Amino acid sequence: MIATVWRSACGVFAVQRRILGRYPTLLTSAITAALPTARGPLSLAVLEALTTDPSQSTPFSVAVDDAHPYGADLHLALYVCYELHYRGFAGVAGDWEWNVDLLRLRAAMERVFLGYVRDNVEPGEDAVAEMDALSREPVDGSGASYYLRDHGSWEQMREYFALRSLYHLKEADPHAWAIPRLTGQAKASFVAVEFDEYGGGRGDRVHQALFADLLAAADLDSAYLGYIDHVPAEALATVNLMSLFGLRRSLRGAVVGHFAATEITSSPGSKRLVGALERMAAPEPCIAFYAEHVEADAVHEQVLRHDVVGDLIAREPELAADVVFGIRAGGFVEDKLSDYLLSAWEHGRTALVTS
Repeated sequence: MIATVWRSACGVFAVQRRILGRYPTLLTSAITAALPTARGPLSLAVLEALTTDPSQSTPFSVAVDDAHPYGADLHLALYVCYELHYRGFAGVAGDWEWNVDLLRLRAAMERVFLGYVRDNVEPGEDAVAEMDALSREPVDGSGASYYLRDHGSWEQMREYFALRSLYHLKEADPHAWAIPRLTGQAKASFVAVEFDEYGGGRGDRVHQALFADLLAAADLDSAYLGYIDHVPAEALATVNLMSLFGLRRSLRGAVVGHFAATEITSSPGSKRLVGALERMAAPEPCIAFYAEHVEADAVHEQVLRHDVVGDLIAREPELAADVVFGIRAGGFVEDKLSDYLLSAWEHGRTALVTS
């Protein structure tokens, strides 16, 4: 019986492979999203350009310097530019990824955003002390995970899932850009942590897939970028910062610092969310996603602290300040998102963009 079923399944898979080989768009349409809706002149200029032939492009005339550094228009435009380096968009020519006019516009937007972050983050050079401080959980902590644990409703938790989907459905990808820029033990240990993030060789255990399962269990859209039209600038900015760090070799220290901070803070934050979800009697896949991070990220913290950050700074001590910047910048954008969420929820408003 089992052998018969297996032979039947193999036949189906063979047919699927032949179909996808002849019609590759059937495969790509399942992993690429449609272009989002513009939120201002910058994002409109980018989105309109992407519907045209990249070989016929002309320099963008839209102004950047006057854009709000934390506005939805700038951050949607940046997110769309970065997405061309990930999965791209349905119907958008792949050559837009390296179009010089778009890259020039993106660089101008990055200067506005990165300058704003630098203006709001204190510099530092002691990465060890910075990581030690992150490891100390405050007794009276505040933030979205605390609120959800103690007061949040299931609907607010579902909003949190939707906002976080822009990262978790590409979890580990932004940090992976750092791998070819590292050497020695830092590289080996970084890859070891990413191996866990990508399911340890099992496709169904990739954290991106686990979050898609979470969304489906919560009766939410599990499609990649399914909520891009419904998230605020604060949510877009958290992912844009990772992409900005990851795509710039000059900021390799910052992306390592950001990754270390993510792993250090993930385990206790995930534990709070597990408590919230258990209180809400949430579906098991929702609890399982965060329970996975409680255990795995506690181990990852030690690897990042000693074998990645430690080895990187030993080899390139001049990157210590960038590591600290990556940690603090990550905290800054996360605090901005948390403040946005708490303000909405405490005033009885939805945290999603509804128009």
